[in-house]
Amino acid sequence: MLFTHDTEIALQAAAALVNTATAPDSVDTPEALDRFVEEWGWTGQRRHDDKELQQVRRLRPRLRDIWVGTEQEIVDGVNALLVDARALPQLVRHDQYDWHLHATSSEAPLAERMAVEAAMALVDVVRAGEISRLRTCAAQDCDDVLIDLSRNRSKRYCDGGCGNRVAAAAYRARQQEGTGS
Repeated sequence: MLFTHDTEIALQAAAALVNTATAPDSVDTPEALDRFVEEWGWTGQRRHDDKELQQVRRLRPRLRDIWVGTEQEIVDGVNALLVDARALPQLVRHDQYDWHLHATSSEAPLAERMAVEAAMALVDVVRAGEISRLRTCAAQDCDDVLIDLSRNRSKRYCDGGCGNRVAAAAYRARQQEGTGS
């Protein structure tokens, strides 16, 4: 394992959140946000309203800009997220999770908790010198972000099926070449 379990989950959740903005937007209603929150296991206070939805949706471009930035842009973006939330790291244990870091209270707004969790995970990426693991999908028609947690740093495609689609297109092209058509 490259990072701690909670860091890996936070990075994957941050990438998934950024990727919800890809057309069509998959977090476009409070109910869709509820499904996303449940899928990624977010805990803490929720409002389940349009204000909460808009706050989360405004977070996505900030995270995308951090994800695709230079090292200094990543550091500046992470620091801004932590300052904006007045983050105060503390060890916590809850539900099925053993000791891990939270830097906001469970009563903080959802978007703030999401921002800080992503920022704390990105701190680990920067400190480990692993920024090159923050990537965008290699498919020409996809702008999704991904975190490469593979041992050999070989992940090139997002989890949206792009790898299979690109491989199938390459196979069809080779077959077409072989038939001379």
